[in-house]
Amino acid sequence: MKAVIVEDESIASRRLAQLIGELAPDVEIVAQLISVENGIQWFKKNELPDLIFLDIQLNDGYGFDILDTLKDHPPIIFTTAYNEYALRGFKYNGLDYLLKPIDKKDLKSALEKYRKSNDKQIDFWEQGKMNQIKQLFNKEYKHRFMVKVGNHFKSLNVDDIAYFKSNEGLIFLHVHNGKTFPVEYTIDQLEKILDPIQFFRINRKFMVSVKAVVEIHSYFNSRLLLKLDPKENDQVIVSRERCSNFKRWLDL
Repeated sequence: MKAVIVEDESIASRRLAQLIGELAPDVEIVAQLISVENGIQWFKKNELPDLIFLDIQLNDGYGFDILDTLKDHPPIIFTTAYNEYALRGFKYNGLDYLLKPIDKKDLKSALEKYRKSNDKQIDFWEQGKMNQIKQLFNKEYKHRFMVKVGNHFKSLNVDDIAYFKSNEGLIFLHVHNGKTFPVEYTIDQLEKILDPIQFFRINRKFMVSVKAVVEIHSYFNSRLLLKLDPKENDQVIVSRERCSNFKRWLDL
């Protein structure tokens, strides 16, 4: 069996290849591609492999951009560092995916599922569902918020927002210039409408912008303590269950 890895992080690509070698010695990794452009050129010049491990977000675009150039493609095991909200879309559509850093048990399960299927065009690879996944990652996120200032409303661009904080049942939007405004959203709702590349929910109370994180310190019980700009009087702590994804979010 021949497989191709499309992954722009060299360490992640090498680790995936190593795990595949341990779990499936009969799988030959014929190429480790690092970008959309690299992938398009390789597939133009080579025969299709039996299986593709495809990172969704690459430095120069999406893995889907490679698939769009192919008339047909073999089964795909997606790899992604997206948060759990985005991954719900995969589960709903029945696609196989691996959340980075890739767990050996998850990879074993994905390979076993592939081996059990004799038909490479099985239902969950149908184009309609592929398009739904593409729309998930190309979706339009909220670009601005309307906030009340006295007797009138003001439009704020999300780029101006440092973080959101829940306080006594209300959600407050904190701007980089230090101003604060109440908004009629819950943290759960904000997690769905804000770009997960730009904002990350660190616990039940805070959703922070990548631009607002100034310092990161180790904290007891395997948590992280953040210093934000503008300064937040309350301790800003990344919950233990979110630390791994938070580190991936910041490429730590």
